[in-house]
Amino acid sequence: MSGTQQSIHSQWSNKFTYVLAATGAAVGLGNIWKFPYIMGENGGGAFVLVYLACIALVGVPIMIAEVYLGKKGRLSPMRSVAQVAKQNSASPLWQLAGGMGVLAGYLILSFYAVVAGWACAYIFKAAAGEFNGQDATALGQTFGDFIADPASLLVWTSCILALTVFVVARGLQRGLEKATRFMMPAMLLLLIVIVGYSSMYGDMSATLSFMFAADFSKLTVDSVLTALGHSFFSLSLASGIMIMYGAYLPEKTSIVKTSVWIACADTLVALLAGLAIFPIVFANGLEPGAGPGLIFVTLPLAFGQMPAGQLIGTVFFVMLVFAAFTSAIALIESSVAWLVEKCGFRRVQAAIVAGIGLWILSLLSVYSFAPNTWAQTDIFGETKSYFDVLDYFASNILLPLGGLFIALFVGWKVRKTDLANELNLPQAIFQTLILLLKVITPIFIIAVFLNLIGVVKF
Repeated sequence: MSGTQQSIHSQWSNKFTYVLAATGAAVGLGNIWKFPYIMGENGGGAFVLVYLACIALVGVPIMIAEVYLGKKGRLSPMRSVAQVAKQNSASPLWQLAGGMGVLAGYLILSFYAVVAGWACAYIFKAAAGEFNGQDATALGQTFGDFIADPASLLVWTSCILALTVFVVARGLQRGLEKATRFMMPAMLLLLIVIVGYSSMYGDMSATLSFMFAADFSKLTVDSVLTALGHSFFSLSLASGIMIMYGAYLPEKTSIVKTSVWIACADTLVALLAGLAIFPIVFANGLEPGAGPGLIFVTLPLAFGQMPAGQLIGTVFFVMLVFAAFTSAIALIESSVAWLVEKCGFRRVQAAIVAGIGLWILSLLSVYSFAPNTWAQTDIFGETKSYFDVLDYFASNILLPLGGLFIALFVGWKVRKTDLANELNLPQAIFQTLILLLKVITPIFIIAVFLNLIGVVKF
């Protein structure tokens, strides 16, 4: 049996810190911003059940595979996969699966930081009472004017990236661990406070009926594929994060148990976000399927009309920034580790270089919303902003393909004796996991991928 590679990096202080950090990486804008509105668009309760099934069948197996690769290789994602491929006499080309994750995470952070900047700016807008007494048209205009101002967006994006670089430059234990130890409990506490507020002043009965009463007549094939895609993306899979965090895993930590805990915590936060948001939406007669504007237009409308809405609105956007920031520091970590390994940089140097590259790349997204902007391009006969192009390429191409190759590599190429010894599962459960990685998960991912890129419409 091949031994575990020795790491040139630090390790997490303990299992709990790893679970907290990995959960913080997974919990982000996808859970609090995206999950509620796609649940609203796809019928509520039935969508939740399908989403939970997808977490179990797609999310957890790939997370286990990625953390295994990181723990076995003890290096940045591309180099970890290369190391495990060498140990298993597999083609070195498999390392491209890890490389795709690093690239995807880097591209995602370039526009993710811009959206996190929106949330940061909205803390001050909420605190200043800018939502009070405003109608939907006025709030829509406020949001439109804000994102159409590149100078303002650049300031907020730069703040997010500067803080991200500062935390990551401090190292694993003094930077990432300290940040997540504070931000994750704080974010969860703020989310629970908002759920409590929503239960008092919102329509919780309508929310519970909407979220947990499964009406399968509202579920379409496209809804199922949306659930599959979001279960994959919400856990930060194939973005380099879980392989990188697995490389820092203490030797005797159970990969399977911690992966299940992370998936459960991530799903719990997504459901809590629904319990926080939808009572406010229903109590104010708003549309639960309002799309991406649910957070930045629809909710501010409700905050401007409800008791203590100015305070709760401020708390909500603070929580949103905390969720975004824990993901941001995870997304940059793989590229920083790669620069340390490949170029011999000290960690501070690597963080600064990665941060400067992200800032330059973020200009494509910052200028995407300005009128008559240069940040537009023609793809397949359609004019798209670079923000949309980056989102589409990273989320719909790199992530699914990266996850597919990871599943196939671990399912088909890694020695089953090595994998079994590391995971320490009962034989029946281990065989089920192998079946998922070899066949079922790849089929799911291919179906989502083909549907998203428009090759096949189910």
